[in-house]
Formats: sequence, structure tokens, C-alpha cells
Amino acid sequence: MPEFTIDGRRIGFTPGQSIMQAARDADIYIPHLCYHPDFAVHGSCRICLVKVDGRFLTACTLPAAEGQMVENLTPEVQSYRRQLLEMLFTEGNHVCPGCEKSGACSLQSVAVYCGMLSPSLEFSFPLRAVDASHPDILLDYNRCINCELCVRASRDVDGKSVFSMSGRGADSHLRVNSVDGSLGKSTISLQDRALEVCPVGAILRKHQGFNVAIGQRRFDLQSIDQQGETGDERD
Repeated sequence: MPEFTIDGRRIGFTPGQSIMQAARDADIYIPHLCYHPDFAVHGSCRICLVKVDGRFLTACTLPAAEGQMVENLTPEVQSYRRQLLEMLFTEGNHVCPGCEKSGACSLQSVAVYCGMLSPSLEFSFPLRAVDASHPDILLDYNRCINCELCVRASRDVDGKSVFSMSGRGADSHLRVNSVDGSLGKSTISLQDRALEVCPVGAILRKHQGFNVAIGQRRFDLQSIDQQGETGDERD
């Protein structure tokens, strides 16, 4: 079996695997947000950035190759990740103490794991809507990080394409595909996988707020590097 080295440890891989896939098979955690093994690779969040033979590349998109020297948890790589995480926090409206997803939020847990505890950038405080039009599901655009996991889940698993992305660059944003753009007029249901994979508190079930007390939630009990896949409550 061919091998590459990650943080001084040699691991084998199957030809065609990405660095992320090979690392997961070897129980090595690479921080990530938009990656999920059940869906096509997207590479949008850049949190899985690693340094490979002196170049910074995303672990989810880069094929593993014999003899690669991969740096994952070095101070330099973690510093770049913290900068990316700072931008995600400051470009949205993430108020962790008052969020229903606190303690079960992948963005929050990855930030803690990478040591990003207090952003130094200026907060944007964008004006974003909260869509409460659906009787059972809430959509809070303030917390969306454009990972597109819900887009891929709705399209590839649920077969509904409830969600899509609109705009480019800084203007990119999630949208609902319904007659009036509201979640209430869409075909989403409580059984949809798209509801389960959101890594933050953007898509929430109604009538269940704080059923699990803070301090007893999945990332309160166990850090994200010891958990199942990002955002999937069923793991």
C-alpha cells in the first residue's frame, strides 16, 4: 500500500483517495466544515487547509500521493485556520451564548479545537432574515456559513433541491427554491437529510429549543476530533 506522512506519522492510502479520506481511515482528524463523506467534495470552507510539500492546499480536494509530506496540526497551519474561522464568525451573526446550537455546533467546536476563542477582526453585523414560515422548521440566515451541505443533501439524498446558492463572492448566499422563496412554501420535511447536516444553527427544528441542556450536548461531552461527521446529528 502506498504511504504518505502527516505530522511525522506514515499512513497508507488507497489510490484515488484524498488526503482527508486517508486521514479519516487512519483516525487522524483534519478540521473541516463543508466536507462530508456522503456528498460530493466542495472545498468551499478552506478549514481543512494543510501544508503539503511546502504548499497550502485543501485536504478534501487533494489526492493522496506516495511520499507526500503533510502538515496538519502545526502552529503555522492552525494559525491560517484561525484566520479563516475569524472571518466566518465576523461575517455572520454568531452569538454562541444565545444560540440553540451552542454545544452542538461544528463551527463553534472547530474554533475551540483550533484555538480561535476571540475574533480580532471587526464584526460586520449584516442584516439577514429569519424565516419562520414553516410550521416545524426554522431557517436563520444569520448563522449560515455557505458550506452548502444542505444544498447537496437536499439535491443528492432527498431528491428535492429545496436549497441552492445565489450570488458570487461576498454576495453569495443561501436561497430556498419555492414559489415565494420561503421555507414554508418549499417541500422540506422533518425527515429530510438536509435538516440534519447543517453544521451551525441555521436550520433548526421548532418546538425543541434547549431540550438538551447546555453542558450536556455532543461537543460539550466530547471534542469534535472524537465525533462523527460534521453537522450530522445522527452520527
